Amino acid sequence: MKTIQIKHSIVLKLLSVILAWLISVTVYAAIEVYDFDSVQQEAQYRGLIEELRCPKCQNQNLAGSDAPIAQDLKQKTYDLIKEGRSDAEIRSYMQERYGDFITYKPPIRPSTWILWFFPPLLLIVLIVGWFWQSKRRQRVARGDGSTVVDSTATALTSAEKAELDRLLSRSNSTDDDITSIRDKK
Repeated sequence: MKTIQIKHSIVLKLLSVILAWLISVTVYAAIEVYDFDSVQQEAQYRGLIEELRCPKCQNQNLAGSDAPIAQDLKQKTYDLIKEGRSDAEIRSYMQERYGDFITYKPPIRPSTWILWFFPPLLLIVLIVGWFWQSKRRQRVARGDGSTVVDSTATALTSAEKAELDRLLSRSNSTDDDITSIRDKK
């Protein structure tokens, strides 16, 4: 019985060691190691991967993404930096291949006007509407109604007055009937 427990214990320890080793291997696989010629190249690389957006991820830059396409773009950025390309050339290269989505600051052009101009215009419209509504409420509260009623335009003819009286009297009698029905219940 003791030998079975000892074998069981050894197997569990062995499985624990293998599992720990597998976990540590995957952790080390996620670390990027790039060899730069200068500190300026490394700073350029770090700046670009912070600025460029991952095409697969929603609102995540290349530096924070572990998606396969982000890994490829980091490698391509590294390669372009090693070739001696400038930031503008690298941004242009990425925008040609992945469109304006790749950058958090898309250029101002007709296809991106809605991104640049709609939010400020919407804000202006909302502020103007808010001011107009508050001024209107102030006028109503003071009793300065801007609507003037023309008494000649709203005067009823005698036939219209008779019809109105008839409808009102019938409506009052209907209300009395409804009230008496409710009282009976």
